[in-house]
Order: sequence, then C-alpha cells, then structure tokens
Amino acid sequence: MRIGIVCPYSWDVPGGVQFHIRDLAEYFIRLGHEVSVLAPADDDTPLPPYVVSAGRAVPVPYNGSVARLNFGFLSAARVRRWLHDGEFDVIHIHEPTSPSLGLLACWAASGPIVATFHTSNPRSRAMIAAYAILQAALEKISARIAVSEYARRTLVEHLGGDAVVIPNGVDVDFFARAEPKLAWQGGGARGSVEGGGGRRTGETIGFIGRIDEPRKGLPVLMKALPKILAERPDARLLVAGRGDEKEAVETLPKELRSRVEFLGMISDEDKARFLRSIDLYVAPNTGGESFGIILVEAMSAGAPVLASDLPAFAQVLDQGAAGELFTNEDADALAEAAVRLLGDPERLARLSRRGSAHVRRFDWSTVGADILSVYETVTAGAAAVATDERSGLRARFGLARD
Repeated sequence: MRIGIVCPYSWDVPGGVQFHIRDLAEYFIRLGHEVSVLAPADDDTPLPPYVVSAGRAVPVPYNGSVARLNFGFLSAARVRRWLHDGEFDVIHIHEPTSPSLGLLACWAASGPIVATFHTSNPRSRAMIAAYAILQAALEKISARIAVSEYARRTLVEHLGGDAVVIPNGVDVDFFARAEPKLAWQGGGARGSVEGGGGRRTGETIGFIGRIDEPRKGLPVLMKALPKILAERPDARLLVAGRGDEKEAVETLPKELRSRVEFLGMISDEDKARFLRSIDLYVAPNTGGESFGIILVEAMSAGAPVLASDLPAFAQVLDQGAAGELFTNEDADALAEAAVRLLGDPERLARLSRRGSAHVRRFDWSTVGADILSVYETVTAGAAAVATDERSGLRARFGLARD
C-alpha cells in the first residue's frame, strides 16, 4: 500500500505527535508498505529518507503550548506537489483542524483520507469559531481516529461526527530491553548500585519534558521537592528536556539545588536508559493532555509512575491500577504520594509489574494493526464506490462490462 502521512508540527522540534508519526511510518515500512511523511522542517535539517520537507515552520500559540506550524501559499504548493508525486492509496492526516499542513492537505487531497485527532481541549473557542471554515475539509475525511476518549470528546463536542479510539503506540520492547545507566540509578526498589564512592542508597526521581512549558508541570514538582527531600534526604531529581535550567530551580532553596541534575535533550536510546534507571517517574502535567505517551514509555521501561489525575492520564494508567495518581496542581499531594511510594519498595515493585503488563495494549503490534485495518476499510470502500460509478456510467452509455 502507498501511504501518505501528514505531520502538522515541525519535524525538528520533538513532540508526541511527531514521535507517533515517526514510529507509525517506520512500523508500516517494516511491513513492506511504501510510506512518505510530509512535515514542516528547515530545509537544512537532516531528515529520514521517508520524510519530505514542506518548508520552515513558525511558532504559534496552540492548545496551551507553542506549536511550530506551516501554512501559506508556498506550503500549499508543496502539499499539492507531494500529493501528485505520491499517488497514494490513502492519506493519513494528523490534526486536520490545526492551521498547518493537515488542513492544506485535506483541502487538496482526493481519494481516501484518514484523520487522527490528538487534541483534548473541552473549551476550544478557536475550534468553534473556525467550524465553518473547517467543515468543507472535514467532510472529505473517510474515517476519523482519536488517540483517547478525551480527544474523541473534543471532536464530537466541537465539530460533530465521531471517531474510533486508537491510542498512541510505543515500541514496548525497545524500552523494556534498554540497559540502565549506572550514573542515573538510585538505590531504591530497582536495586542498589555501586558508585565510585561506595554504595548509593538514595532514590532517583525522573522527569522528562519541556522545562519552560508550564503545563508540563515542572514548577509543581519543584514546589513539592523540598518536602520530598526532607523525608527522603538521599533522593535526587533527574530532569531531561530543553529549557532554562537556572529559572527552573529559582524557587528551590539554594542548598537543595544540587539535588537536581539537568541532562538537557537526550536521544531516544538515552530516554529508554533513563526510564530503566530511575526509581520513580513523576508526570506532574497540569492540562492540555489527550493521552500521555511518556507514561506508556515509562511503564514499558518498568518505571513506577506517579502522575497528576488528568482524565487522559487516569485512563492510560487504568484509573490508578497501573500507576499512582495525585490531585492535579497540588504540590502537597504530589509530595505526600512520592514520599509514601519511595518508602514502600514493595508498592513500587507492584506498580512496575502492573505497568509492564498493562502497557502491552499500547505496543505497535496492536496499535499499528488497528490503524492498518482503518486504511484497508476506507480503501476498500473507495474501490467499491469507484466500481459502482463505473458500472453506472456503463449502464448510462450502454457500454459493455470489463
């Protein structure tokens, strides 16, 4: 099958949607399908062979964050050229309502179109206001996918129609087989390690996310950290992600700042090693999340998870059976839960086992097969419509059948 996938956000600025599209494309390529991804990217950015640049993106405030999007006459021309050259059996557009390539592709494409909706925003005035503009494009979509029940609800409430829920996918084994890194390990439930100065006994708490994006919740974790360290004096926090590190620790007492180590941006391989090394992963995100891919990655690596009780996070964590939940934006609740968990190695070990079992439903072997079934359904439907149209023309003009 010839598959065209449209990414709305800049390929060279990592994010959950980009990772989802990358992994989906590579999964289909391994199965023998021909895949091309159209994405915003600087023209000098090294890209995988299956990615086609639609030109540079510009930062735009979107869904409580800053998204790098691509829109305009030049972009529209590149979209049309990509569609013409690709001769795709199916076009898969991600976030077709965002003012980027997805909407342009929806307007320009013909044939079967599948759309995936990632956004969860129950009060999107922009989406409501843009409904009249979006309607013509949305009517061309053959099948809709939402990555969670909350993304589906946003779609239904703002745009009408419905969608099948297929979650984001993860290569579970990639994280499960990663080797822990000695320098990142603590001495909690996942095993004490020998350091250069002897046995390390303190626990390691982990956080991955954009440091300077408030909805990722690092300020909430920083507010909780003094109470955590007061009860667990040998613990430390490892932070991976881009942003202003000095600003991130401004609220911490100076004597505690050395207990926070910033790793900057890390590779996929190091992210897997990071999650395999820590004793507790904390996701203090405050809103705007429709799924929670980092939770799935942490569970895949066997890391016990403590997360804010956002509805999407609760769903990913099986309503608290596969990970602990605390009251959103409540630093005291976060600190209390973290101290309790770090003091209970057996509870951490149980969470690790439950998470590792639960996460299998998010593996690409399941998620990719479900998405492929949607492709096959819409392409079969398009073929049936084309056959009916040809039969109607033959009957109208008295032509013989093939």
